[in-house]
Amino acid sequence: MKKFFPFILVFIILIPVFICVGCSNDKKISDYSIILTYDDVNNTAEANTIVNYINNSENALSFIKFHLYPNAFSEEADGSVCTTVNEVKTYPNGKSWGGIDISKVSVNGALTDFEFEECANTILTVPLGFELFPDETVKIQIEYKLTLPNANHRFGYGENTVNFGNFYPIVCVYEEKEGFITDPYVSNGDPFYSEIANYSLSISYPCDYTIACSGDNIRTSENGDFITTTFISNKVRDVSFILSDKFSSLKGKSNDTDIYYFYYSDQDPQGSLDTAIKALNFYSDSFGDYPYSSLCVVETNFVHGGMEYPRLVMISDALVEEDYDYVIAHEIAHQWWYGVVGNDEFNEAWIDESLTEFSTALFFGSHKEYGLNYNQIIDGANSNYKFFLKIYKKINSEVDTSMLRSLIDFKTEPEYVNNIYTRGIIMFDTLKQQLGDKKILSILKSYFKNFAYQNVSTEQFVAFFSKKSGTDLEKFFDSWLNGKVVFIVE
Repeated sequence: MKKFFPFILVFIILIPVFICVGCSNDKKISDYSIILTYDDVNNTAEANTIVNYINNSENALSFIKFHLYPNAFSEEADGSVCTTVNEVKTYPNGKSWGGIDISKVSVNGALTDFEFEECANTILTVPLGFELFPDETVKIQIEYKLTLPNANHRFGYGENTVNFGNFYPIVCVYEEKEGFITDPYVSNGDPFYSEIANYSLSISYPCDYTIACSGDNIRTSENGDFITTTFISNKVRDVSFILSDKFSSLKGKSNDTDIYYFYYSDQDPQGSLDTAIKALNFYSDSFGDYPYSSLCVVETNFVHGGMEYPRLVMISDALVEEDYDYVIAHEIAHQWWYGVVGNDEFNEAWIDESLTEFSTALFFGSHKEYGLNYNQIIDGANSNYKFFLKIYKKINSEVDTSMLRSLIDFKTEPEYVNNIYTRGIIMFDTLKQQLGDKKILSILKSYFKNFAYQNVSTEQFVAFFSKKSGTDLEKFFDSWLNGKVVFIVE
């Protein structure tokens, strides 16, 4: 996700207020089947999700845990999905609540009891009634109702779009030493962590809407006042879709990939589509081929600059014109870093966000027609970071510049943005200077190829870069990630 905030707000915002296990490339993966009907009168949806879950752990499991992210939007939630400063942008018509109500759960066809954990029932525990041994599969069916908040967010409806991001029960990642990872939804960053799976979705919605979806549209049919679109998406981390009765669309091509641009207020839609095509071409050439047959770029109601999902990216309609191309390029870079090569975005956000920001700078360095070159971006990052340190120290006297910490440990949004995005891009530029342009691009290609469809930890990342560079980079990364590198602030 790309966040933008004006520095004039820094004084307000900064006032104090209150190792992952990867999977092998030949690992069997779980399957999700989702059937959903959207009611635009009540802004609700009736849905049914079937998961054929494969136990890829080394342990026998007696229960499965699911994230219920929509309940983070409920009135009972502990905390908010947005910061206080962003509340008006998120809820322009006043605070609105949403959530997910589970009605039935079955295991291998038999109804079962289920339990909720965490505040606002954001974690669902499904007891199996038996031991699921390694490599065995269980079929879990969940029936539920969604209530969408009137919110310009990943999940919610706004003036122009209805956003279905992180809307369905998704199995928590299981780690051998920790068990199921149940970190909460927080306002900072992208608090998500998931495994690759295969998906089939059947979405029914009123006829006056157009759908942008993160997969291959294999069938569309009409039934009275409703359209049903069925799409599939294999080997992805999650799925999403966006509905609007205002969409126009354009279609382009990047090698064998169809690129769709959905918009309603963009004054230069062809230019935006061209940026998406150029970005997909550049990252494919630089890091490895984009592995899917389609990508949707979608203008939408969203509080932040943009948001990445596999095969679909959100671009906020609230962006100023000069930022629009930058966010498109940034979110598309996430198709490589997060989409294909994943990581725990809650506890190790730097892995995908810092690398994505660096990749975006490389894109503009190779596309001078945008009037924004690589050195300008790096110089700007250095200036912004020093300004952040100067202001923060005046207010708080101390500043935590570490990057390797959980999202909940960043006290403010500027602290998160400046350490993960801004400090992150400076770190990778410093590494590029140390290794050379050709070497770092070669390592990134190998990194993408080696860890495709896996989750990478900080330990794995550092070890891989050290091995491929022929240099022990442990101290380099330790100094940056743990805040030991000092910036001289005048």
